Amino acid sequence: MFSILDMFKIGVGPSSSHTVGPMIAASHFVTSLERTKLLEQVARVHVTLYGSLSLTGLGHGTDRAVVAGLEGSLPATVDTEHLLNIKNDCDQAGTLLLAGKHEIAFDYDRDVIFEKWERLAPHPNGMRFEVFDAQGGKLDEQVWYSIGGGFVRQGHPDDLLIGIHDTPPEGSTFSDEAADSDDDFAPEAPYHFHSGDELVALCEREGKSVSEIVWANETAVRPAEDVRADLLHVWQSMSDCVYAGCTSAQKTLPGGLDVPRRAPKIYQRLAGNADILKRDVRRPDVAMESSECTWVDLFAMAVNEENAGGGRIVTAPTNGSAGIIPAVLEYYWHFAGSADEDGVIRFLLAAGAVGYLFKRNASISGAEVGCQGEVGSACSMAAAGLCEVMGGTPAQVENAAEIGIEHHLGLTCDPVGGLVQIPCIERNAMAANTAVNAVRVSLLGDGSHMVSLDQAIKTMKDTGADMMSEYKETSKGGLAVNVVEC
Repeated sequence: MFSILDMFKIGVGPSSSHTVGPMIAASHFVTSLERTKLLEQVARVHVTLYGSLSLTGLGHGTDRAVVAGLEGSLPATVDTEHLLNIKNDCDQAGTLLLAGKHEIAFDYDRDVIFEKWERLAPHPNGMRFEVFDAQGGKLDEQVWYSIGGGFVRQGHPDDLLIGIHDTPPEGSTFSDEAADSDDDFAPEAPYHFHSGDELVALCEREGKSVSEIVWANETAVRPAEDVRADLLHVWQSMSDCVYAGCTSAQKTLPGGLDVPRRAPKIYQRLAGNADILKRDVRRPDVAMESSECTWVDLFAMAVNEENAGGGRIVTAPTNGSAGIIPAVLEYYWHFAGSADEDGVIRFLLAAGAVGYLFKRNASISGAEVGCQGEVGSACSMAAAGLCEVMGGTPAQVENAAEIGIEHHLGLTCDPVGGLVQIPCIERNAMAANTAVNAVRVSLLGDGSHMVSLDQAIKTMKDTGADMMSEYKETSKGGLAVNVVEC
């Protein structure tokens, strides 16, 4: 059942679809072995990574995430230092502690395979888990998919295998399924909506804001104090990530490109005028480089450098776009005179509602629709959240969200070296400021506009379907091949 908190998972970098999702899937797999009492019989485990998980998985740490998941770890609590060194740890021991309790022999290079030539048809991010007994007999086999934003879905061992760049046959993908089920919300939830138009009409009929509609749904299922506490925990985690990125002692990002961390130096320079992160009052003569938009750039870059470094982050709605919503929230917190915790909660509720529409009616997976599904969705969500807390009507919130995605349509996912660094980090900074500007434009009008959010989301989905696989997180096109890796 849909909950706003599903859009904001506390996890680990560098990728929600290639790190967080695979770790969750692997953990689900070993949990099922315990449940079916097969765990103690296992002598060997074998994992095959397909599609985008194979083509860019090494740079995203997909193999390490899967192995950590097999150990029983989860993204919100995994030891990030162990995650970075897990291959060396396994190679030295020659064993793996399955589910954290059952030790088996483990050959990292033999038992985790990057399948470069075939993919599973239902989704580009597929993985297969197999376990065998001491005699080599297969005990269990499961197929899982990481469908973006840390969401996972179980498939079937017989799911169709196709060539790595082949177009899946009609009817074989998740996106071919109709998204018209009314099961997205818990039965207790008073307000069900499946499109932006439905949400705005619901707000107008009930005389409520977007955040009030979502709050009513959340608190119909869980105590209000729990919902509030969890949303504030998400906000605190985002804020902690911003500060960690601004104060990191790490000089360069891991992965081989030797991309320098820029956020710490930028923070030191900007804080010389006034340290916004410490809530200092700004001097009236602050230079242009200390303007609000520059701080927004810093906030976004700080988060995405933490993500690229394998730090603790919040998927919002993905890791690759994790800096946009925190940056815009920090903008609200530090630069809006009326900012308070209630506003933070309203921001996240409205942003999550828009994120749900993207996930339900299109995709938030870069491997499925390109970066428009990650950075574009996050920009739209951030714009909706900010417009909500700046006094926008439901129609203006919908308009701001539409502006946010419209100007990211067609954005490709072409990470250099398969790493969530170039162009991802700067792309988040640009999108965060686009979100702020989208709100300014929306608030200048009355909410009426030519292109609806629903039309823009459908366009994003159609554009993603038309986009060549080389531009959907495979590192086979665009910047990924035109930038020389030095």
